[in-house]
Amino acid sequence: MTTTMAPWGDASALLAAAGVPEDPSYYRGYTEADERAALTVAMRIQAAWAANDADMFADVFTADGSLLMRDEQLTSREEIRAYMSRGFAGPLRGARVKGWPVEVAFLTDDVALVVTEGGIIMAGQDDIAPENFIRATWVMLRQPDGQLRLVSHQSSPIRG
Repeated sequence: MTTTMAPWGDASALLAAAGVPEDPSYYRGYTEADERAALTVAMRIQAAWAANDADMFADVFTADGSLLMRDEQLTSREEIRAYMSRGFAGPLRGARVKGWPVEVAFLTDDVALVVTEGGIIMAGQDDIAPENFIRATWVMLRQPDGQLRLVSHQSSPIRG
């Protein structure tokens, strides 16, 4: 018996609803509608970094979302919000991130796994410094209301 996955949504509409401009070049080779929709989660996070907006960043996560940021393991949307608020007011002020997808997989009808590469561009820098280059895994959930939320995000440095 085969099941047909319900669509994850229209990427352009999802981004417009979040107030985030769409960057079609971000999708790279992931051009199927569901892939593009899943990748809007990463684009929303990039937009939050560009705005240095901790609320926008945290609101992408589920209430019990998990973020491993450097050596900090954060286990709720509110911990994530507080951490990013401190960061954007301090050492991450003016920083932004840049990344691109390297893998998109649908684990179930409502769960996607995305792998990206990229990193943090610190204020005053034009590109990702070698020490800030990372690979990240994103686990996202399509909620019953159609919202796409981040359940877990972990990044690991890439050296070499």
